[in-house]
Formats: sequence, C-alpha cells, structure tokens
Amino acid sequence: FEHEWQIRVMVLNDMEKLDRTLFRLEQGFELQFRLGPTLQGKHVHVHTNYPAEGERFERHKFRVLDWINPTGREDDSDKFCTLDLKISGSYQYYFGHGSGKSGGGYIVVDPVLRVGEDNHVLPLDCISIQTYLSKCLGPLDEWLDRLRVAKEAGYNMIHFTPLQTLGESRSCYSLADQLELNPDFSPPGQTYTWTDVGNLVEKMKNEWNMLCITDVVYNHTAANSKWIKKHPECGYSLVNSLHLKPAWVLDRALWHVTCAIADGKYKDRGLPALIQNHEHLHAIRGVLWQDVFPKIKLWEFFQVKLEPMVEQFRTLLQSGAKSDRSKTEGKQQLKIIQDPQFRRFGNTVDMNSALETFVPHGSSPGAIEDCCNWLRRRLEELNGEQYHEIKHHQEQATNCIADTVSYERLADHGPKLGPVTRKHPLLTRYFTFPFEEATLEQDLELMNQPEKSCHFLAHNGWVMGDDPLRNFAEPGSNVYIRRELICWGDSIKLRYGNGPEDCPYLWAHMQKYTEITAKHCVGVRLDNCHSTPLHVAEFMLDAARTLRPDLYVVAELFTGSEELDNVFVTRLGISSLIREAMSAGDSHEEGRLVYRYGGEPVGAFLQPSLRPLVPSIAHAMFLDVTHDNECPLQIRSVYDSLPSSAVVSMACCATGSTRGYDELVPHQISVVSEERFYCKWNPQSKPSSPAEVTLQSGIIAGKLALNRLHQELASKGFNQVFVDQVDEDIVAVTRHCPSTHQSVVAVCRTAFKNPKHHRYTDEVPPMCIPGKIEEVVLEVRTIERQADSYKKDERSINGMPGYTVEIKEHIQLKDSKVVRQAGVTSRGRNEYVQEIVFEQLTPGSVIAFRVSLDPKSQELVGVLRHHLIQFNPLYKAGSLPDPNTPDILKSPLTQIMSKMTLADMNILMFRCDAEEKEDGGGCYNIPNKTCLLSVMADIRPKNDLGHPFCDNLRQGDWMIDYVSNRLISCGDLSLMWAYTTALDVTFKQMSSFVQNGSSFVKLLALGSVQMCAVGHFPALPPLSPALSDVPYRVNEITKQKEQCCVSMAAGLPHFSAGIFRCWGRDSFIALRGLMLVTGRHMEARNIILTFAGTMRHGLIPNLLGEGVGARFNCRDAVWWWLQCIQDYCTMVPNGTDILQCPVTRMYPTDDSKPLTAGTVDQLLNEVIHEAMERHMQGIEFRERNAGPQIDNNMRDEGFNIVAKVNPDTGFVYGGNRFNCGTWMDKMGESERARNKGIPATPRDGSAVEIVGLCKSTLRWLVALHKLGLFPYNSVAIHKDGKQLSMSYDEWDRKIQQNFEKMFYVSNDPNEKHPELVHKRGIYKDSYGASSPWCDYQLRPNFPIAMVVAPELFTVEHAWEALNISEEKLLGPLGMKTLDPDDMVYCGVYDNSLENDNYNLARGFNYHQGPEWLWPIGYFLRAKIYFAKKLGKDTYDETVYLVKNVLSRHYVHMERSSWKGLPELTNENGQYCPFSCETQAWSLAAVLEVLHDL
Repeated sequence: FEHEWQIRVMVLNDMEKLDRTLFRLEQGFELQFRLGPTLQGKHVHVHTNYPAEGERFERHKFRVLDWINPTGREDDSDKFCTLDLKISGSYQYYFGHGSGKSGGGYIVVDPVLRVGEDNHVLPLDCISIQTYLSKCLGPLDEWLDRLRVAKEAGYNMIHFTPLQTLGESRSCYSLADQLELNPDFSPPGQTYTWTDVGNLVEKMKNEWNMLCITDVVYNHTAANSKWIKKHPECGYSLVNSLHLKPAWVLDRALWHVTCAIADGKYKDRGLPALIQNHEHLHAIRGVLWQDVFPKIKLWEFFQVKLEPMVEQFRTLLQSGAKSDRSKTEGKQQLKIIQDPQFRRFGNTVDMNSALETFVPHGSSPGAIEDCCNWLRRRLEELNGEQYHEIKHHQEQATNCIADTVSYERLADHGPKLGPVTRKHPLLTRYFTFPFEEATLEQDLELMNQPEKSCHFLAHNGWVMGDDPLRNFAEPGSNVYIRRELICWGDSIKLRYGNGPEDCPYLWAHMQKYTEITAKHCVGVRLDNCHSTPLHVAEFMLDAARTLRPDLYVVAELFTGSEELDNVFVTRLGISSLIREAMSAGDSHEEGRLVYRYGGEPVGAFLQPSLRPLVPSIAHAMFLDVTHDNECPLQIRSVYDSLPSSAVVSMACCATGSTRGYDELVPHQISVVSEERFYCKWNPQSKPSSPAEVTLQSGIIAGKLALNRLHQELASKGFNQVFVDQVDEDIVAVTRHCPSTHQSVVAVCRTAFKNPKHHRYTDEVPPMCIPGKIEEVVLEVRTIERQADSYKKDERSINGMPGYTVEIKEHIQLKDSKVVRQAGVTSRGRNEYVQEIVFEQLTPGSVIAFRVSLDPKSQELVGVLRHHLIQFNPLYKAGSLPDPNTPDILKSPLTQIMSKMTLADMNILMFRCDAEEKEDGGGCYNIPNKTCLLSVMADIRPKNDLGHPFCDNLRQGDWMIDYVSNRLISCGDLSLMWAYTTALDVTFKQMSSFVQNGSSFVKLLALGSVQMCAVGHFPALPPLSPALSDVPYRVNEITKQKEQCCVSMAAGLPHFSAGIFRCWGRDSFIALRGLMLVTGRHMEARNIILTFAGTMRHGLIPNLLGEGVGARFNCRDAVWWWLQCIQDYCTMVPNGTDILQCPVTRMYPTDDSKPLTAGTVDQLLNEVIHEAMERHMQGIEFRERNAGPQIDNNMRDEGFNIVAKVNPDTGFVYGGNRFNCGTWMDKMGESERARNKGIPATPRDGSAVEIVGLCKSTLRWLVALHKLGLFPYNSVAIHKDGKQLSMSYDEWDRKIQQNFEKMFYVSNDPNEKHPELVHKRGIYKDSYGASSPWCDYQLRPNFPIAMVVAPELFTVEHAWEALNISEEKLLGPLGMKTLDPDDMVYCGVYDNSLENDNYNLARGFNYHQGPEWLWPIGYFLRAKIYFAKKLGKDTYDETVYLVKNVLSRHYVHMERSSWKGLPELTNENGQYCPFSCETQAWSLAAVLEVLHDL
C-alpha cells in the first residue's frame, strides 16, 4: 500500500497512561517514540508487543526498542526509537525507568482491504455496506440472485449475519453449532460446505468488486446447543458459579408463579392470565411479597446460624484462647464471611475478630456467658443487615419484573404477548431447566445434586447502564438476583474464565469458529462487543489475524462513553465502529453526526509528513439503518428514506444500510421471527411483483447514485467536511478536496414527518454557494407511482410498490427542475459566489452540486500550488505551471534565502513589537496571543479552525497583506516565505555544533537570531574605519553610508530597542553562548571591539546608551568583557588575531568628550592592558551628571565609583554600601518602606565571581605573553610618587594562594567570624564587605568562579559546596538568589508592590530569593567539570542530573510563545509577570551547558 512516507511522533511523558486514548495509524507509517521533558535524562526503556521483522505476533511477548541518537552526542534529547508499521492490528507499548512502568497505551494499525481481480485497494472511507439476514437468503445457489440487488444498488461490501446453524428460537444470533454451516442453505439432495461459501465470496470479490464480512458471537450459544450439554462447564451453572444459587431459586419460584397464573390460580386475587392494566401489575407485586419472597427466604443464603457460632466462641473462651492481633491488624470490626458454597445459614464470622472485639472481664462462667451474649446480639444485628440488603435486592427485582411485564404486555411499542402461558411466560427464564415440571420444593432439591445442577445454566442478555468492562455473571454482581438482566431466553452465557486453562473446550471450540470465519470473510462484526470479555475477544482476533493479517473488524458499542469505547477499540484493534443515523431525533442531529464521524473541517491545514501523533476518534461505519433499529418508515416517513440516506452518504467514513431499507419495506425485518426470503434482482420485473426488484423499486436508483458519489468522494480526496443546517428540515453537506479545490455540496430536505399529514413550508431559503457550479451531480426525489397498495407477501420480504424515485444525473444548472435560478454575486473583493433559489426542493428531495473555484481563482491557486511544491510534494496535485513566473520565483526559496544574513533572519522571524515600532510599524495583533508562529504551531496539529487567528483569516486578507507589506518594506524580502526553509538556512550559517546538534540545541541557538539584530537606529557606536569586514548600509534620511553592526538585546520585550537595548554586563555574559558557540564570530568580534572603544576609567559601560549616554557604574562588566576576549581567542580559528584589531577610542582619556570614529585608534592589546593597569592603580571617580537626572533613586554616595586591587591578596574589590556594582543590582525605590537609595545587595568588597574572572584573565594573559601574543607581562602603578610594577604572573599567584583560605567557609574552629557562619562547606559570596554578614550568605555566584577559574578550588571542597547549592538553591528553571534559610529570603518578586515592608516593597527582593536562570548554567557546568575529576560513576550521575534539569528548560521553550527562556521565575519555578519573557543570558547559559556536555 503505497503513499508518501509518513512519520508520526509520540512524545512519552512520565506517568502518562493512555490506555483509553485511541491512536490510529496506517500501514507503511513510521512511529517514533521520543522522550518528553519529564523523562529527559532518565534511562528510559520502551517495550512493545509489535513483532520484530520476520517474527510472529504474540500479545504477551514484549521486546525493548533500541534508541537512535541522531546527534551521537551526550546531549541525547533528540533520541528516539522507531516502529515501521507493516501489520494491521492492536499493539501495546509501555515504558519505564528503573523497574516499574511509567506509562503506556495502545496503537491501532488499520487494515488494507483489497478487491477485484487486480487486488486494488478499497479505502475504509470508500466502504458502502449492506446488511443481510443470512437465513433470508434461501438456498446457497440462489444467493447471487438476491445479493445482486446490493451490487446493482452500488454497495461494495456485504455484511452477513452469522452463517452457522441457528438455535430453536431461529434468532440470527443464537447459534446451535458455531462450526457447522446452516443446513437451511442446502436444498434437498444437496449439501453445501464452507468451501462453497468461500467460493461464492471469492467470486463476488473478483467479479463484483464486493467484499464480505460476517458476525462472530462470543458471548453466548443457543440453549439447545448439543455441545453445551456435553460440556456444561462452558456456561455459568450452579456447580461452577455457586453465587448464582439464590438467583436460581428466585427464577424457579417465578416460573412456578407463571404456571400458577397460566392455570388461573391467582384469578381470585385479581391476577388473570391476560394482564391488561396496572391493577394487574399491582397484583403481581402482591404475589411476590406475600407468596414468593417469604417462601424462598433468600436472606438465609447470606446469614449465619447463631447458636453454632456462639457455641464455637464459648468453647474458645473456655479454653483461654486469645486473639492474634497480627491477623486482624488491630481492626476489630466483626463481619460476616460469605459461605463459598452458598448454603442456607452457611456463613461464618472470623473468630479471631470476635475474640478481639468481645473480651470477657474474667475467666468465670458468668463473664464468659456475658461475652457470648454480646456476640449473639452482634450476630443478630449482622443477620438483620443481611436481611435488609436482600430486601433491597427484592425491591429492585420487583420493580424490574413490573417494568418487564408492562413493556411486554401493556406498552403500545412493546410486543403485546397476550395471556401468560408456559410458551409465553410471565418472565423470560434466567436459567435453563432441562427437566420435567415438578413442584418448587422438588426443583429446589435438585440444587444440591451436582450431576443435575450443572445443567442449570445462566442465560445471556444485557443490563441497562451497566459497566461494560464488568462481567455481570461473575461473583460480586447482583444482576441476576435483582432481575436487572434483559434476558435472551434462547441463549446461554458462556463462561471463559481468565484463560484457555480455565475452560479448554470452550476456548478451542470458539477458536475453530473464529478461524472458519476469518478463512472465508475479509472481516468480522463483533456482536454484542460491549459485553464480550476483552481478553476473550483479544485472543480470538489474534487467532483470526494469524490467518488473515488484514482482518477488517467492525463492532457496535453501547457503552455511552467515548472513553470506554476506546478501551475496546484500542485493545481489539477495531477498524470501524457502527454509528446509527436512527439515533438522531431530527435533521440537525443527523447533520451533526456526519460532521462528528469523519473528515477534516473545510480549510484544514495541510499537515507535514513528519508530525506529532494526535488522538483520534474511532473510524465510523455510519448506517442509515441497522438490522436492530426500528423501521424508519414507521417512526419517520417514507419520504425521509432518500434524504436521510443522502446525508449519511455524504459522510467521510464508511457508510451503509440494511437490506429492505432501499426497497421501502414498511416494517422491521426481525432477526428472530422473519422466515421469508429477500427479493431477487430482475431488471424486467413489474412494480407489483413481490418476489423481485428492479432499479425502479423503492429508492434503489437514488441509492445507486449516492453510493457512487460516496465512493468517488472518498477515492478522490474529498476529505474535508462542512455541514450547514439551512433550516429545521434542510441539511447541506459539503465535501471538499483540498488539492483540486473542488467541492460537492448535497442539499437534502428531510421529511421526518409525512408530508401528507404535516404542513411543510413552501418557502425554502436561498443558498449562497462560493465558487462556480460546474454541474448538478444528481437531483432526486421520492415520488408516488401507480401501483397496487402494499400487501405483506407470505414468501418474500417485499417493499411498498407505490413509491419510486425521479432522478437526473450530471446535468447543467439550467436543466434542473429543483433550482429556479442561480445568480452570480460577489461578497468581498475576491469572493465569487452563486446564489441558488430553489423551486421544487420538496420534502424527500436531494440535489448535489459540483463546485469549483471561479476560473481566475482556480488558475491562481494552481500557480500558487506549483510554487509550493518545493515545500511539500502534496501540492503537486492541482498545480499549474506559470508562464509568467518572475525570475526571483524561478529559484528555490532555499537558494534565495541563502543570501540572507542572520540579521536578516532576525527581521524575518523574531522581531517583537518595540523593534517593529522603531521601523515605523508594529506587530500583528492576534487576540490573547503574542507570537504568530507560536500560535500557528499550536493550531496546525489540532486543526483548531475556531481559533481567533483562523477567524481573522476568514474575515479578510489583513494578515496576508501585513506579512507581504512588511517584507516588501524590508527590501529584497518581498517574496513568500516558509518558516522551515528559513530555519534550515539559519542553521547552515551557524557552527557545526548547532548544525549537528539536537532540536534543543537548535531551539536555543535561535535565541541568537532572536536577540542579535540591526535596528533602524544604530545601537552600537561606530567601529574604527581601519577595521575590515564591517557591514555598512545607506541611511534612508541622510543618504550617507553608516555602519550597521549587529547588537545584542538584553531581553525581550523590555530591553529590545532604544538606549535600553544594549548592556555591557548582559552582552558579555551572553556573548559566548549566543555568538561564539553558534559560530557568529565576526559579529562577536564587532561587539567586543565596539565596547572596547567605549572604555573609560578602565571600565566597560553597563548601560551602553550608544556610547554617548553610557554609565560606568558596574565593576563586573569589564571582567566579563575580558573573559569574552579570552573565549574568542580560544574558540575562534585564528582568534588571537583580534588582539591586533584597531579600537577607535571614544574616550581616550577619562575626561574626553566623545570623539568620532577613527580620531584615536589603539590595538585591542593596549586597551586590555589599560583595563588591567587602571584596576591595579585603583579606579575612583564620581559619575558624570550625578543626581536624579541619571538615577532618581540613588543616594549621593552611590554615585562614587571605586574599583581597586588588594596588593596582598590580588583580589579586585570596590563599591560601597550605597551602590551595587555587580549583576545583583537592585536599588531600593520605596520611600514608604524607607528603602529608597539603599541597594538590596551592594556586594561591595571582593565579589567571588569578579575574583574568579580576574584570575581567569591573568592566567590567560600570562599564557599569551609566553606565546608572544601579548606584549605586556606586568602592570605599572604610581604610588606615593613612585612607579611600582607587578607582573601578571605574580598577581595571578597571589589570587591562587589566597582564594581558598579567604573564601572557603571551613569547619575551622578559628574562623574569624564564627557568629556570622550560617553554613559551612560553602564558598563566600564576597570577601571584605562593609556588612561582614553579607560575605557569608549562600548565593549562586561561586559556581561562576569555578567555571572560569577552576584551579582556585580543591575538588572535594568544590563538590561539597556544589551539593549544598543543589540542595538549597536549585529550582526548576533557575537558581535561588539567596539561601531560603536566610532571614531576608523571599522568593516572589513583585516590582509593583508598595507597602511598609522594607525587604519587599517595590521589588526590593529582586535578588533575595527569586530564581534567576543564567546562574544555573554555571552551576551545571561546574558540576560537570568537577564530576569528571571524581570518576565515572559520579560523572554519570551528574550527567543524569544535568539532563533532567535541562529538560525543564526544553519544555518551557517548547511551550513558550516567545520560544525563549525568561530572565527569572518566582520561587519553585512559578511564573513571574515582571520578568522578561526571553533573556539573552538565560539562553546563552543553557546553550553553554549543552556545549560542555
């Protein structure tokens, strides 16, 4: 079965049990299992019973699937295991990590049906099936004459009721012998066999292109089956199901009531044999309560005999027995234990519980007697409870009996059985009784004679509203004693047990039956499926599929729940579920069923061949009538048969009917009592002939046209459905083909009420049909004709001869009798609409139009599809070459896009509203949504056409115009675009790490495109004109050349445009991950050199402000800048060349005015050395323009900037308690709470990460100098009028020698400030803070130093400190910024909060608990580094942790409409509304972890 290669992806999530979810797949599909975020990093094993290539399917044999890791790297987040689905059926999968199961479910693979001599495929949606009662077909040699009616009416599948020998009742579903062909099929002197049936079925398949299915009945066998008499263990008897004894006693008593009523014995009590009114029903109730229940005393089967129990208890007490508490587990409740033999008063109680409950006060006889009396009273209470429970059962039984009698003898819609006789008893017997009639007392004696009671077998039936997964004949069910079973008195319920070992004969017998059926028919209908034990049906269908792998399985379920339906569909591999149009009470509901049971909505999205596996509803077999339904002609009207059939035929699923419906047989053809034969086909027959039919009989001609149309629509891809309720009687069903953009619209005027007796309006609303009507496919109506009135024939099942159909097919609109006129109108600028005015759409009429787009639109769509073929080959159908194709469109989009830079890709894919507004535009507004592509990603797999976005598309072309106009304004981007193509081109411009990386890596790498852009106004100061490879553009206003370097936004949407876009600290924390790891080396170089040009006072600005508005108020940005230069030199080929690049100095001296580019140039080497030398010399200045004009919250002292180096330790230190020079830079803003102008986290002194970054830089500079790549080996300083110097090597050694002893909080009793130590085994957050207790706070900063300068740490101390951080600081997405044990910890950030709380007001706790994301990257990288030092086991455990943590970032990105990672979360990963939705350093830090892996 060939089609485009399709892949479906099932994402596994921990503890996700999908046993009741249906996943349907086709043969030839590939199914991939991938790990969801909750399983990332875990050692997951996936098991399935889908057989390996060449092996046989065994339901209980599971195999483990091998993982495929496409990247071959430690980051295996993209790994998957796969199944190539080549065999139909139901298959189970489950998965787990460790020993248990963590989830699982089923997949159902559809069969492929083939028909005709050429064995062509019959798609399931093409099926048109007709049901035949096999016993009404007559002798086998006459079958073809009767079955030909189905062929001539356009059906392509026959459903036979069971073909086996029938039981005494002659019900089609009560089989006397499951292995024997019904002897009625063999005329006198002839014996037909299963082979003859097989030959006939094969002939129909090859010559008529018709397939055959038949029923399998597993629940019951006929009461007169000979084999059940030999093997009574196959049913529920009083030998193997002793719990049924009380119900059997009641059943026998009711039989004797039947006999007494029939014999007139209750006549004097107002209960005659002919029950005619409710007084008679009341008399029945009186007989039950006065005669039956008191006589049979059912409660005795559930009670204990008091005195023996009390005597046994007395004996135990006298012997000094004590209770064994280990057996009662301290539970003192005394309960009756049911006698497994179900003898009267056979129940007992647990004596151990009795001994624990009733303890004598002493050992004297009096004390013991008191205790026995307590027990006696308790037993009397328990017996009383049992009595009342049985009384409740008897009340329910009485109600059920009254309801049954009322239906069978009084109700107008019931069978009205007439007088009570032994042939037509008061109630159907629940059990067989194959013995002579005797008294009730004599009958009850047989109960204890196993050789006879084994033949008292329970009948089958159904229970209203029962749980279909429960077997109502098993222990625990009270259905039989409560008389809740609607009983089939001709059928014995079969007892399979739990497996073949419980009843070997029955399992073997039914397996042979199944194999006979599967050998001769392509499919089976599971009769009474909802009450067939699932494990039995599984076993039998497995046997059938062994013989016929592509077995078509049909079932009818009455569970009342789609979820319960799915249990049967998934476990049994049901191909189609029967759905009944007769369940609809009106045309509106009938139309709703068409929409519900198949097809996609019109306008559905074209799906890619690789896509997520989404739940399905069961494939439907939608029947206008089933053989169990009441006759539609009796409850609707003869005129409704045709339009309701048309509504059903337009459904995008299997459809069908039952023989007799098309011939207008005016009564139900009973599966039990009907013994006449179907009519034969004879095209020359007269309407009055009762034994033959022609095309003019009933609605057969109309059904032929409808079946042809149904099959054409399914085979030609009309798989989209729209249903329009035009008015209360008219339903219009549209089937649309998305590849040709052609539709067929069927307008059906139903006639649920007979037009002869019901006034239908003559006013039919006009219809507007979009597009051009090519033809009227058919117009057909039911009409009366001259014929004899209907008379029920004695030998043939005949229909009403006085009706036929008037039909025209494939005519032009002008020749229609139904349509009066069709005007062309227009709604909107491009919509072509034809308005239809009906003239003779009478009740019972159907008209179907074939509709195309208007010629111009059709041509444009064809051209558009031609251009879209490069994205999906499915667009080939319906495509047209364009002779006027513009040159640009002659090249594949991939080739066009390959000329675009990553900055262009930013414009194309990732701009937020502020960036768009800078260009004079703005983002397209979708209600409640932020990101267009994220919205589409959600809508497409679910075909959520009700989404506001889809509604916006339906209302107008604004969205398409917006995209087009926006791209035109961007220059060469004025062409249609495809997101996936853009992604492919994007990744090709990135590093091999990204190109060969996992989906997670690629998703993070897109953060580089998201954050790095060229704005409308330059965000960066210009580079030196002497620098090569600098991008330029022409300014639209000045028409002058200007540099257009990529800048990096700190975060979106808050820091995306204007002076707040670029920040030194943020840029250089993120630069390694977003630019170097992704391979954007040239752009990284330009950012490094741009910031170098803005150096002043030896510092890099925090807020860049395009250079001229820079603020030099942070101590750490310069060290992150230096770290990035080091990373550039290390990671980029020939990276050290950057050291010789010219830097144009905007501020060559501290007091310079901003200079233009090229005025003063220096090599980057020199600028680096200047930064180091200025720190050693000591930086101390006051910010320019200090005051509220640059910072409204800062106190005056805070504008004083200090950054120096301690000559003894080598540590960089600085700051004061009124400013915050590191990344934890929250300044108090609340006057009310008195924290305004106070930094929450000043971190003055030596911040641990700055010391680490400084050490990293020194180590690198020393190495560079040795290689001759850096000309300086020392810094010179002026102190007290003297020039001093310190070598880089010495500085490096000082930090190395002092770090551990100054920063590590050990268990040393001589600790300088023991009163400040809150946790030992950690590294201080700072050294020498003005508030000494701040040094000792546990924060997530020391792992940064571990990553950049791991040589500072001893492995054991580092590992201990990291473990403490993991325990205390690690959150779902980020790291807590403060130890939760700290007294000022608060994990919820609310910048709008204004109250009196010093620690919280106006977000004062920004870095006092909320969980920031970027530090988690350094924490995980530090863990990886030191784990490697501790051996393989520790490393493997760490990798597991890392993957597990990162999986949470993966899921956040997948679900985020911004496709990014936030700046921070509140405690425990809760969403923080004040955070940027996506932050550069958050993305970078996680990407760096994956790079380290």
